[in-house]
Amino acid sequence: MTPPTLDIKLKNTTESELYATITGRDLDNNNQWFVLRADGKSAYHPTDPSNIGTPLQEDCAIKVGGPGDERTVTIPHIAGGRIYFSINEPLEFFFNPGPALVEPSVTNPSDANYNRNWGFCEFTFNNDQLYANISYVDFVGLPVAIALDCGNGENKKVLGIPSDGLQKVSAGLEAQKNDDGHGWDKLVFKGPDGQPLRILSPNQACVMDGGLFNNYYEPYVDEVWGKFSSQDITIDTMAAGIVKGGVKGDKLVFDGLEFEKPSTRDIFNADGGPFRTGPDAKRNAIIPRLNAEFNRSTYLCHDECFPSGSDKYYQHKITNHYARLVHAANMDGRGYAHPYDDASPPGGGDQSGFVNDGDPKLFTVIVGGRG
Repeated sequence: MTPPTLDIKLKNTTESELYATITGRDLDNNNQWFVLRADGKSAYHPTDPSNIGTPLQEDCAIKVGGPGDERTVTIPHIAGGRIYFSINEPLEFFFNPGPALVEPSVTNPSDANYNRNWGFCEFTFNNDQLYANISYVDFVGLPVAIALDCGNGENKKVLGIPSDGLQKVSAGLEAQKNDDGHGWDKLVFKGPDGQPLRILSPNQACVMDGGLFNNYYEPYVDEVWGKFSSQDITIDTMAAGIVKGGVKGDKLVFDGLEFEKPSTRDIFNADGGPFRTGPDAKRNAIIPRLNAEFNRSTYLCHDECFPSGSDKYYQHKITNHYARLVHAANMDGRGYAHPYDDASPPGGGDQSGFVNDGDPKLFTVIVGGRG
């Protein structure tokens, strides 16, 4: 059983003023929407607004301070939590009728936060544990690292990208575009000053440009289908045990469960086509590993049980080069770079960049890539 509240230390290692906003569902108050007030300790539970795009009715912009400053805030039990950070000015948040939180968008040019420099980390703090992770599933923005002081004295860390990580990934995408001719450079979003402000994941970039990466993965998928037309594929789903399958006709089949060929968009967004989840528990257990190995392009270079080890990831010329470059830029190689980046073989090590503990003492979030 965790304590009813948790202290979070926010540290600014950027060269600018830093603001934070903490949102989630208040588990001890009927799962109401929760936003931490600017005092860093009081809960704001927004009421159901009558109008779309209603601004917050309380000040919830937590001022962390200038370069080198830090601030400790306190939260109750929260599910689906996010800690948002922004440079020089706070992010703007809104609620729609429901109430439903309107989060900042990186794909909507009319969003109030579109040209701001921001980032976030994710967490859930419930009766059992604190679980937190960094994420690049949607984009690379402000460098964020996390650390957790545990009850047994252990300190768990995820190091994140360095202060120049955005520039490193941007340069890598430009080089990849020059190498294979695909629009990797178009993932880089430049701010009003003409400098890279963030880097969109392929999935988010395709929201902005539906023709981007059209038919990119299809030749690789055809090769995979060809391979498993003549040999079995084995996947350790963990939750549903080990399953074997193969291509029959034009479908990949496991124990009677059929999976059609995925498109490039299916692979990048991980929730369309054959990766759409449903009521079948075994199918839902296969999907994360099936999708992750397409993003990592391991099917042709690995002949044993999937998921493969990380030494096989991103070796094929047709792969998720965004994920490859993001992992390479992270100081410990960890951080969600696609939706199922937590799918690893038993004992295979963490790719997703998480910390967790059932007796958390202090959760620290360092912003700026210098901590």
